[in-house]
Amino acid sequence: MIEQDDEPGSIRGEKLQKVLAQAGFGSRRAMEEWIAAGRVSVNGEPATLGMRVQAGDLVKTERRTIRVGERDHVARVLLYHKPEGEIVSRDDPEKRASVFDKLPKLRGQKWIAIGRLDYNTSGLLIFTTSGELANRLMHPRFEVEREYAVRVQGTMTDEQINQVLKEGVELEDGRATFDKLEDQGGEGFNHWYRVMLKEGRNRIVRRTFDALGLPVSRLMRVRFGIINLPPRLKRGMTAELGEGEMAQVLEWAGLDAAEPAIEVKPTEAPRPLRAVRGAGVSRRVRR
Repeated sequence: MIEQDDEPGSIRGEKLQKVLAQAGFGSRRAMEEWIAAGRVSVNGEPATLGMRVQAGDLVKTERRTIRVGERDHVARVLLYHKPEGEIVSRDDPEKRASVFDKLPKLRGQKWIAIGRLDYNTSGLLIFTTSGELANRLMHPRFEVEREYAVRVQGTMTDEQINQVLKEGVELEDGRATFDKLEDQGGEGFNHWYRVMLKEGRNRIVRRTFDALGLPVSRLMRVRFGIINLPPRLKRGMTAELGEGEMAQVLEWAGLDAAEPAIEVKPTEAPRPLRAVRGAGVSRRVRR
């Protein structure tokens, strides 16, 4: 049943573009463009902007068809501990191993990678079925924090530390600065640092250290926004956020008027491919 009545007490349902975005078709704005272009139908009739849908409605696009309210179309978030030697792409002419090969199969949806990690970088990679959530977390204006553990060949001087924190380092695509940098020590020629920044330009951490004459020998992302890499999530393993963590992530992203978030212990071990508590969501970090 389609309901467009805005009178008080009417059964309003959800906006069509929101349902499509949450099902992983794309951002809400892109879905509005699809609807305006006549690329979407509801229960066999052409969709219109402003239309609302309810559980049971059949929504069809050029690519896929979904039944509103089915469990398979609820927004989901999956954490993956990416090892080195995998690409974040479904199509690679060189036929290299892809992170998408390791993800659970979906029916009527697809996993969308929130940001990327390059071939030689490991650590936290987040996937969602919600196009709107992916768009919100990747858009530069939201300045989502990314935190990395970095091992470099050499040791930073005090002048270099001040430079990356205050003045920035000039790269070919603009100046790069770190919002936070901590010395984690090291042995011999290798030294560890933990850095935090609020942008996701391609290979920005590696390029910044390279510009300082400190080649990166290992790079690992340990946090993205409020989501931490779970300590016991081994390389090549996945863990899905449970309902409590999902509500917390959506509330943080400003996409859902969720109930007050519960405290999640990020040190608890996740179970692969299941909705689990303690899968790495932290309340201490804000946008």
